[in-house]
Amino acid sequence: MDLAGKRLCVTGGAGFLGSFVVETLRQRGCRDIFVPRKRDYDLTRPEAVRKMLTDSRPEVLFHLAASVGGIGANRHNPGKFFYENAVMGIELIEQARLTGVEKTIVAGTICAYPKFTPVPFREDDLWNGYPEETNAPYGIAKKALLVQCQAYREQYGMNAIYLLPVNLYGPRDNFDLQSSHVIPALIRKCEQARKDNAAEIVGWGDGTPTREFLYVEDAAEGLVTAAERYDKPDPVNLGSGEEITIADLVGLTARLCGYSGAVRWDTSQPNGQPRRKLDTSRAAAEFGWRAGTTLEDGLRKTIDWYRSA
Repeated sequence: MDLAGKRLCVTGGAGFLGSFVVETLRQRGCRDIFVPRKRDYDLTRPEAVRKMLTDSRPEVLFHLAASVGGIGANRHNPGKFFYENAVMGIELIEQARLTGVEKTIVAGTICAYPKFTPVPFREDDLWNGYPEETNAPYGIAKKALLVQCQAYREQYGMNAIYLLPVNLYGPRDNFDLQSSHVIPALIRKCEQARKDNAAEIVGWGDGTPTREFLYVEDAAEGLVTAAERYDKPDPVNLGSGEEITIADLVGLTARLCGYSGAVRWDTSQPNGQPRRKLDTSRAAAEFGWRAGTTLEDGLRKTIDWYRSA
């Protein structure tokens, strides 16, 4: 699909991932891109979804909007995260079908995978268990949209695809310690500790879980490339292939920030899922996408952005 001549709508297009998707689309020559704002279109309300699609008349729809946060935010907002993500996505996909949107691209979440998924996570493992408890409501709400995309393709011939990005990070991320994910929280803690000459920083859990991280510009490229080249019902992982323990991540982030103090682990806080590492071979085989940014390079870029913001 040549996206350059299409009318596009990107929900969440003013947010962290969405803003980079919009930039990537513009680099592809796309000019007709509609970015709805929450103040104008509350996508948890069906009438707002219908109004947004009437106003934008998209031929291609990217659904990236989400109610999301780190472990702490998920623990405090399980009902909100379940309801808002489910109702927003379900209504949007239904109205996209009814209005004849040519192609719909839905961003899922790595939180949809079972807690004890064998490493590396393969897309066929999605249904082999229950997600990690602290983010299960969010993960299940997003996974329901995969079922909807597949069901609508089967019954109505709707061209809807579903991508599973691993944990994202990069410039423009949310650095609020109350709601952020692990990398922006660590950068903020290390930068503040360096400025204050603090003796230690506090990490959540015991540092043993592993995670994989994907630089946001790589994720945006993956989503846009899938929109251009992928038209199948099967979900597709988007990841970097690099697995790192949280303890090693803290050490790497502290070194890149220039902080040399100690790390104290608060084991009263949850570890989250024990391991995360994706098999990304399907993305490479189906639409030729691979991540291009190493974790260390991406962290440097993110720290530089944070310092200049």
